[in-house]
Amino acid sequence: MKLDFLKFWQRRDPSRAERMPSPDDSDWERALINRMAAEFLREQRRSRRWGVVFRIGILAYLLLLVAAYYANGIGESLSAGTEHTALVDVEGIIAPEASASADHIITGLRKAFEAEQAKAVILRINSPGGSPVQAGYVFDEIRRLREKYPDKKLYAVGVDACASGAYYIAAAADEIYVDAATLIGSIGVRLDSFGFQQAMEELGIQRRLLTAGDRKAILDPFSPLSAQDRAFLQGLLDNIHTQFIDAVKTGRGERLKGGEELFSGLFWTGQESVDLGLSDGIGSSSYVAREIVGTEEIVEYTSKRDLLERLTERFGTALGRGLAEIGAWQGLPALR
Repeated sequence: MKLDFLKFWQRRDPSRAERMPSPDDSDWERALINRMAAEFLREQRRSRRWGVVFRIGILAYLLLLVAAYYANGIGESLSAGTEHTALVDVEGIIAPEASASADHIITGLRKAFEAEQAKAVILRINSPGGSPVQAGYVFDEIRRLREKYPDKKLYAVGVDACASGAYYIAAAADEIYVDAATLIGSIGVRLDSFGFQQAMEELGIQRRLLTAGDRKAILDPFSPLSAQDRAFLQGLLDNIHTQFIDAVKTGRGERLKGGEELFSGLFWTGQESVDLGLSDGIGSSSYVAREIVGTEEIVEYTSKRDLLERLTERFGTALGRGLAEIGAWQGLPALR
């Protein structure tokens, strides 16, 4: 056993092994224990050093992100000092806790309209829609800002999708521009649900539901949907749909060239939408800034989530947030 330990230390560091007492020496075991303890302490110190290096690396990475974030803001501030076209993005589902919430969109729009050097404002939209309430808030605010700043025009630019609640918002703009392949329209309201009553009966599952209010469980997927409840829900959707139609007609006016099919929930390509009067022309944000506004330089005024939220999204929180947003709106009327 002693010889095995000696070979072990010789393999690790022959020079140190030579200084060890002979295996027959009475101090050999004590020297071996001291040597093992010393090696253990060295390993601990190495681990701590690497731990410190790792922590410093993480800290440096975070500091770089912070610096990049503020440097970008400084760059935008410097650009905002000269004449430019303001840009506000509407990206993703329009919902209260989303990036495209009414609060975020309106905050960006107010900054853009208030900026003295902003010659015009572009609202770049890439969204399938969402909450009718959130879309209505933005629609009303755009009309208020346009009235307050009559010399500053707002142009909506559809990217991949400008549908349903997103089109509700776009209809408030002075003009709407799209790509030829943009999906636009979908002027309608939907209410999603499921019915599991028959499946429960076949499986022998008994539903136990207690309510205070005869129709409190009107959207319960495990209970039958009566004709009375269906009529009530349809009236609710028709009411919201009428509000949507009125907003589009108010915003687009006589430019609308289609008939009632425009309000059926169908959607069209950007090229078709020009012929139907849903949009005014083909063009990107750069095109509008350069050719329509006459000021090619674009400065972004989009109100973004704070730095902490953006950092957590980089580590996978975005997926959970997206699922939560979708789940939160199931069972409620939506413009999408």
